[in-house]
Amino acid sequence: MSTTICQVTGFLVSLLGVGGTIMATAMDTWSTQDLYDNPVTAVFQYQGLWRSCVRQSSGFTECRPYFTILGLPAMFQAVRALMIVGIVLGILGLLVCIFALKCIRIGSMEDTAKANMTLTSGIMFIIAGLCAITGVSVFANMLVTNFWMSTTNMYQGMQNVQNRYTFGSALFVGWVAGGLALVGGIMMCLACKGLIPEESRYKAVSYNASGRNISYRTGPYKVGSGYEADPKPRKGMGYEEGPRSEDGRRSYPSKYDYV
Repeated sequence: MSTTICQVTGFLVSLLGVGGTIMATAMDTWSTQDLYDNPVTAVFQYQGLWRSCVRQSSGFTECRPYFTILGLPAMFQAVRALMIVGIVLGILGLLVCIFALKCIRIGSMEDTAKANMTLTSGIMFIIAGLCAITGVSVFANMLVTNFWMSTTNMYQGMQNVQNRYTFGSALFVGWVAGGLALVGGIMMCLACKGLIPEESRYKAVSYNASGRNISYRTGPYKVGSGYEADPKPRKGMGYEEGPRSEDGRRSYPSKYDYV
């Protein structure tokens, strides 16, 4: 899979995940009334993170928002916070990812900058997916605990529990959306590796100077400069080497000797 395909696919999957997280947060069917013991009822109740609704058999639906914040359970508020954090991180990740796409050129942006932006958006998507999955799982745990407590109390005759709540469709949407955001973030992190330019490797190259080679010797050896006098004597036209004098110098005949 090429880097561009992996990056674009991760972006699209993350986009679906963030959109699903927003949809799940806004839905009112986080918990629905359990109709196992009473399939025929004139009133059907369901609740969300922001309001509770009642639907009558006539089709009329009335929703009432939660007017208090401090009066809600702590776990309920934690679920709200996790979903909001996931949405914010997902939207920021989408904005960063749009500018980091390899198929989009903005000015003279280098591949290294795109790789860093891709990695940043991938980490944001992963955190957003984990926040969504954690928030939905915490709410589902609350429902399971309250459901079994209500069932136990009802069968023991301690109190007549009329309403029990079970999983709503928003929980499944949230789980799927969190998983998509998580997978999209992982794909973006994998695409980051392909965007990093390879390091240039320089190999040692030997250069030979034109002309005579210069030899460098250490120790007792003398350094040759390459411009030493030719040891072979040069014989010109009409010039011959004269005999050596007593001090070791060689005397050459002058031009007057040939006259």
